[in-house]
Amino acid sequence: MNFISGKLEGVWIIEPKIFGDERGYFFESFRLDLFKEVTGFSGEFVQDNESLSSKGVLRGLHFQKPPMAQAKLVRVVRGAVLDVVVDLRKSSPTYGQSETIVLDAKDKRMFFVPEGFAHGFQTLEDDTIFQYKCSNYYSKEHEMGLLWNDAELDIPWIEDSYIISEKDQNQLSFDGFESPFD
Repeated sequence: MNFISGKLEGVWIIEPKIFGDERGYFFESFRLDLFKEVTGFSGEFVQDNESLSSKGVLRGLHFQKPPMAQAKLVRVVRGAVLDVVVDLRKSSPTYGQSETIVLDAKDKRMFFVPEGFAHGFQTLEDDTIFQYKCSNYYSKEHEMGLLWNDAELDIPWIEDSYIISEKDQNQLSFDGFESPFD
């Protein structure tokens, strides 16, 4: 595996080594010892999630506040997404900044999102399957979100039309947001 530091501190792009031949392919999608050694992650992944979405679906920007904050390791099994993170750590020099990456089933790259970040994605193909490992269990009481199209965040979404849940259309504006992360 090749680990590439993202532009925001703590975020990692992970490129697996894919072995292919006439039978198909094989790759190691996760290895805890190497992952911890390179990223410095000290937690454990306790929950795996998967979603299926049609083209143009936008999910996010979601996070859970402490003590149920989550780190996530995300990847696309089928299709493609524009994956987005926003730094919510008040003490970070990149507070309020975003990072985007296209993840797809062809290159099988993964994106590590540490605690203290909002996360979202937009599907670029029909029938996209998105998987993610979480370092904490889902907790409705700790769930929060930011408005996906907040002008202050200025996220460069790709598609012109979006399919968005009512919940995601009514998330918090970044202006006046009080981050629960130091």
